[in-house]
Amino acid sequence: MAKAKAAAPSSSGGGKSAKKKKWSKGKVKDKATHAVALDKATYDRIMKEVPTFRFISQSILIERLKVNGSLARRAIAHLEKEGQIKRIVHHSSQLIYTRLTTASD
Repeated sequence: MAKAKAAAPSSSGGGKSAKKKKWSKGKVKDKATHAVALDKATYDRIMKEVPTFRFISQSILIERLKVNGSLARRAIAHLEKEGQIKRIVHHSSQLIYTRLTTASD
């Protein structure tokens, strides 16, 4: 009988030997790998696809073309200078553009 008591786990109760509660670490978002330099393929894609977007902003270009923020701003400024897109809203931090629509009436 003495052997059976010794084999039983002794830390079944609380006290100092009990483990502390582990708090959840939260959800970790995957690190995005966006292009920081413009290559020929990305430039051609910007020039071809972006003027056809209905809504153009820095965040849209970052998400769809996988470029970083400074490249997205440069691309938008370049397209506006060439007259391929039209500005809707000019705010200090958020610029919103749209495609050019031609009146065929």
